[in-house]
Amino acid sequence: MQDTTASDILTPTQLNTLARGLLEDTFPNVVVEGELGNLSRPASGHLYFTLKDARAQVRCALFRSRSQGLRFVPREGLLVRARGRVTLYEARGDYQLILDSLEEAGEGALRRAFDVLKARLQAEGLFDAERKRALPAFPRRIGVITSPSGAAVRDVLSVLARRLPLVEVDVLPVPVQGTDAPPKIRAMLERAGASGRYDVILLARGGGSLEDLWAFNDEALARAVAASPVPVVSAIGHETDFSLTDFAADLRAPTPSVAAELLVPDRIELATRVRRLQRHVDDAHLRAMQQRFQRLDRAALRLQAQRPQARLDALRLRQDEALRRLSMAMRQQLQHRGARLRHAEAVLRAATPQRRLQQLRERLAALGPRPRAALARHLERDQLRLRGLARSLEAVSPLATIARGYSILQREDGGVVRSVLDTTPGEPLQARLADGKLRVRVEPPDA
Repeated sequence: MQDTTASDILTPTQLNTLARGLLEDTFPNVVVEGELGNLSRPASGHLYFTLKDARAQVRCALFRSRSQGLRFVPREGLLVRARGRVTLYEARGDYQLILDSLEEAGEGALRRAFDVLKARLQAEGLFDAERKRALPAFPRRIGVITSPSGAAVRDVLSVLARRLPLVEVDVLPVPVQGTDAPPKIRAMLERAGASGRYDVILLARGGGSLEDLWAFNDEALARAVAASPVPVVSAIGHETDFSLTDFAADLRAPTPSVAAELLVPDRIELATRVRRLQRHVDDAHLRAMQQRFQRLDRAALRLQAQRPQARLDALRLRQDEALRRLSMAMRQQLQHRGARLRHAEAVLRAATPQRRLQQLRERLAALGPRPRAALARHLERDQLRLRGLARSLEAVSPLATIARGYSILQREDGGVVRSVLDTTPGEPLQARLADGKLRVRVEPPDA
């Protein structure tokens, strides 16, 4: 053993403190993915576990303040992704991770993201049944957006050819998996809808894992499906698989083959239905003809029973009587209107404008002196009243008092001096007399 000084010797506490500082400085923030193991949640609310893979494991701690915000329930064997810092528990010398966050990894994370996005779009009303449109009963042309090399397109074409060979089918090729799939599927869907060529559009893909089908959980694609001007059928994966396009589409089919069956009627069933309808039409036509023949027979019997010649003679007599009464009524009406016309002429002659004007002139001449006499009387009455008011005003006017030798003292601002106490020596005043004004000045009284 080499010689060492006392300063080189460390205690376990010092060693663990140095190791802890080295670890925390070197790994301040790491992300580790692994399986949960040795899961423990004591009464304190903290969460302790190990993250492990096939060859190693590491201790982890998620304190209560962080664990309360988890969006999933941790359980043994669950694949998770942890974010935190590497440290050392000095009391025991245990190397561990102190975590800031913990989330599911792999398909669990995708499932959670799917649920969150689905809930948000559903709250917006994007999946409401009221906005779903009915599919055309007999589509003439169908656009199938899918991979041109997958089994789904072969199944769809086989079913459509078997059920209704007359329908036209266009395969619109797109990638159905990978990061570039959603924008390409969306672009193809928008072009197909804008073309006006298709009666209905089918989105199809075969089965796979949630990750394989993730392209059809794209938010922009789901909104494009909902906004399509053409009805859209979504058939993604197997019967147990669900995607956002399934909820946004006008119809969700469990598989592409079932979608093809839902899109077109079966030709055998259609032919049977046509034959049945033809029989109904023939039967209805036969019943209608029989009813018309019966009505014709009944009409012939009624016609024979009513003796047409006698009925025609009676109608002629009624016609002659009606013509006679009409002629008499017209003569009476003409006579009545002639009398009214003669009376109106007499009234008009009696009320000629010249005669009316002469009457108005005579009346105006008779009324002419009256306004002048009334005006003279009114002026005389007003003059008498005005003289009385002038006498009353003169009686109370201060000018009459001034005329008897009195005067009114006023300051320069027009105020009236009512007492010697209201003046100051040397103050200029005005004395108003009956025939004018004088300027005076206040002199102090003799001492």
